[in-house]
Amino acid sequence: MLKRNPFRFLLALAAMVTLLTAPAHALVEININKGNVEPLPIAVTDFLQGELGQKISDVVAADLKRSGLFAPIDKGAFIEKITNPDAAPRFEDWKVINAQALVTGRVTQEADGRLKAEFRLWDSFAGQQMTGQQFFTQPENWRRVAHIIADAIYERITGEKGYFDTRIVYVAESGPKTARKRQLAIMDQDGANARAITNSNDIVLTPRFSPNKQEITYMSFEGNEPRVFLLQLETGQREVVGNFPGMTFAPRFSPDGQRVIMSLQQDGNANIYTMDLRSRTTTRLTSTAAIDTSPSYSPDGSQVVFESDRGGRQQLYVMSASGAGQTRISFGDGSYSTPVWSPRGDLIAFTKQSGGKFSIGVMKPDGSGERILTTGFHNEGPTWAPNGRVLMFFRQNAGAGGPQLYSIDLTGYNEQLVPTQGFASDPAWSPLLE
Repeated sequence: MLKRNPFRFLLALAAMVTLLTAPAHALVEININKGNVEPLPIAVTDFLQGELGQKISDVVAADLKRSGLFAPIDKGAFIEKITNPDAAPRFEDWKVINAQALVTGRVTQEADGRLKAEFRLWDSFAGQQMTGQQFFTQPENWRRVAHIIADAIYERITGEKGYFDTRIVYVAESGPKTARKRQLAIMDQDGANARAITNSNDIVLTPRFSPNKQEITYMSFEGNEPRVFLLQLETGQREVVGNFPGMTFAPRFSPDGQRVIMSLQQDGNANIYTMDLRSRTTTRLTSTAAIDTSPSYSPDGSQVVFESDRGGRQQLYVMSASGAGQTRISFGDGSYSTPVWSPRGDLIAFTKQSGGKFSIGVMKPDGSGERILTTGFHNEGPTWAPNGRVLMFFRQNAGAGGPQLYSIDLTGYNEQLVPTQGFASDPAWSPLLE
């Protein structure tokens, strides 16, 4: 099975084979709906053969650890040395160190130069194999293979799709605070393989992925004129979404990728519009003497959440995709902004400003069940992982030179710094790659 990749990684997931998967009912699992979950002890052995195999297993272990659901065991505690990943391991040796799950694998070079990576996931206490797969790719794509393996392990144990084979587009910031340069950059979700995708000196803001993963939309002050652009990631081709008489900002794609929804400012007011990317026709959804902005579609495209100060301060509202039935859903202390609908459809993430601090939180689409996940000096701009279990946002700490990216899961317990080469803001999480 050959898969086409919009980032030109040429990953040939040929013969993604399941190798003797055991029945699911007998094996270890993690219930991620229980709230704060105790991380599952897992042993990820070095993949045979050589340095590249070790690198792949290290990335797999790092992905699983970052999720907060797994606790990779230190390799120094391993008793058995795996010499044949096709044979059943000595399960007693792994039970002694409490490795409830075990990962073995190998990496080999094919005659045509391709890399073949195989792995097996074992339940140590049940003494059974849970799953096994193999992948073929070019050697330079080894990190992506590692992310795909981590996704397969995550899904087999939790029952939920993983999120490791994804990318983050963000605003990379450099230079002194009084003359800060901002470029769009893209990287793997763990911070690796970062590269700039714009190189102008113009201010760029709010990049967002298309559902087809091949293009992004963003705002740029090119030539001191604020405009919304589309950027093809494969070709680097760029185009203006539309030439409007006022400022356009906060663009997002519709779930089908056929429309862009955004805010257009005219005569001091900002209202929400959609543009059909095929016909270039626009439709106005709100009409108020206020600032309506930051629209985000529900996953099925039937509703839109947005922020508005029509009630005196920024609050969250939900309306149908046609603009009908505009209803306020946030009623807590403070102001609410940057709403974004979960890919699962069950929650809306937001930024909340109250008591001189900024928080990242979630609520149900009807406004009930508000939960604050993290609070700080300045937190802003949440974006969802494609499985709807983890958020990324940017934070500016008091006295710090610039913003940085962080991730946090829905429990609020697993908060982590996301490494970037410099300052970073406005992250947007891609869907799973193909």
